[in-house]
Parts: sequence; structure tokens; C-alpha cells
Amino acid sequence: MLFDLHVHTNHSDGIFSPEKVVDLAIERNLQGIAITDHDTVSGIELAIQYSKNYTNFTVIPGIEFSTIFNDEEVHILGFFINPLDPNILEITTKLKNSRLNRGINMVNKLKDLGFHIRIDEVIEISGGELIGRPHIARVLINKGYVNSIEEAFNKYLDRGRPAYIERYKLTITDAISIIKNSGGYAILAHPGLLKDKSIIEYCIKSGIDGIECIHSKHSQLDLAYLKTIAKANNLIITGGSDFHGDNLDLLGMFSIDLNNIPKFKERI
Repeated sequence: MLFDLHVHTNHSDGIFSPEKVVDLAIERNLQGIAITDHDTVSGIELAIQYSKNYTNFTVIPGIEFSTIFNDEEVHILGFFINPLDPNILEITTKLKNSRLNRGINMVNKLKDLGFHIRIDEVIEISGGELIGRPHIARVLINKGYVNSIEEAFNKYLDRGRPAYIERYKLTITDAISIIKNSGGYAILAHPGLLKDKSIIEYCIKSGIDGIECIHSKHSQLDLAYLKTIAKANNLIITGGSDFHGDNLDLLGMFSIDLNNIPKFKERI
């Protein structure tokens, strides 16, 4: 039962629709995916309903919350959440509005830097559902200002860069609580990318259910290190590509067998 447990759609900062992502997953012989859009659940039901066109394919309802701890961004994945939970809907609406205001302010900063860019161009790229920094980066690429999303972030959009604007974010404990109260499992996303590895211990003490050990940006050393931590603390080990659509080959390349995650398998 191969699943890619970290997939984004155009309802956050991915390129493809929920329906197209399901098609791509089928093409890669996956038995399921988790839709884990940033701070929104709006694409989940579309993916679930569309997946019924196929037999033996499952869409796990998920989310990826952005949090801040000790001035570092920490992402918390939620699996098997209830996308209709009132608390989930309330917080995602708040986060959506915060992202829009942030996008407007970042575009204004870029204008001050001499870039010819408009917020409506960013909204068009995003599809209008939710604005993220990658959408701004893609406009910069389309206009020839940068060659890649990574370059846009490194030069202008990352924390400490000239167009960066902070936005409202949850705390780690809030994100874990919201996910668990919705009936889901809270998982620390791509911890190998954290600069401060003590955050992993903080998340464990805060009640995290698992760690995303397998990830497209983790090295083999990261994988071994994180699996050791997970096993020592009796945590769920998950894996996913963090697919956004820029690299089609990623989807399914970093999958995990759900037979190895009994708590997830029984929920399906």
C-alpha cells in the first residue's frame, strides 16, 4: 500500500488541481495520497470525490500548518483530520486572510524595490484560493526577474530578505492541539531541514504523534538520524515527496508503505 503522504494542490501553493494530482498519483501506481495543503482544507473533498472514479485508491484528508518557534518556521502535518471541524474551518479562514494581506504587503515591497508586479497577477497564478510566497516567486520567474523559486526566496522572499513580511502563524502546541482535537494525527514535517534540531525534542514533549522521516530533501544521514529518534520515542514514521508540481518526477518517489503504519492503515 504505497502512499505519498505529503502532496500539495493549487488550493495552496501547488500547481495542479486536486483532481489532476489524483490522476498523477494513479499514473505512478500509488494506492493513495494525503492532500496536505498549507493552512487550508478546501481541496480535500474535491480530491476524495474524484478519487472514487478509481478502485483501490484512497485520499487521506490532511493539512500542513506553518508555525514559529524560536524564530524558525516549523511545519506540522495533520493526517485524518476532519475538514468540516468548526475549529479547523475557523483557523484556516483566519490564516487565509492573513496570507492575502501578507501577499499584498510583499508585492508592495517588491514594487518599492523597482519590480513591475501586481497583486492581481499573483492571485491569477494562485487561482484565487490562497496566496503564498511561491505564487509571488512564479510571477517573478514569468517576468524574468529570477530563474527559479529558490532564487526568488534566497534573494527577496525569505526571512531577512528585502521583500519578506511576517504573517500570523500558530504556535507548535496550538497546531498539534487543533489537529488532535479534529481526530487527526500530528506529524513534524521535514525535520531534517530544521536548523535548530532541539525543536524536534520540543515537539516530542508537546505531544507530536510522529516524524516525517522520508522526505525529498532529506539525506540518508537525515533519514537514519530521524528514524532513530522516532523509534526511541515510539513515534509514527511517515514519508512524502512534498510534491508541488514543479518537478513531476517527485510524486511517489518518496512514498511509504502504509502496512508499516498500523494506525494509519486501520483508519483507511
